[in-house]
Amino acid sequence: MLLANGSPVVVRAWLGDRLDWPLDGGIVLEDGRPLLGSSKTVIGAVTAITTSAVLAPWLGLPWYIGALVGLSSMVGDAASSFVKRRRGLQPGAMAIGLDQVPESLLAMLACKPLLDLGWEQIVVLTLLFTIANLGISRMTALAGLDHHPH
Repeated sequence: MLLANGSPVVVRAWLGDRLDWPLDGGIVLEDGRPLLGSSKTVIGAVTAITTSAVLAPWLGLPWYIGALVGLSSMVGDAASSFVKRRRGLQPGAMAIGLDQVPESLLAMLACKPLLDLGWEQIVVLTLLFTIANLGISRMTALAGLDHHPH
């Protein structure tokens, strides 16, 4: 999950904003706010899914579980962005819990039957992801890689 979450930040630092096509196609809803916002991009989603699939075997997992983690993490991340936009928060604005729990919990739930995860493991992994994500986000912001720590 950390790979899925962090790889778009690294790719954006490397490529810049040349490929920042909005995942939501620029759709603005009736409330006048974007569906997801400018921080959710096609290249970010593709990077997260691909990186997770390619690196999963290094962690002893099949590539398709990595792809599932990347995909479900990005769906959870998009869902949290949708909620943040409805609440009037700007892309990149911090919302502790909302920024971490949907993407980690959804990934764990998607993998539950494939990895035979118990509910305790899902809760612990979600909490560990939240703590690690907050720490890593601070470090990448300090390093100048991510201008929107969350």
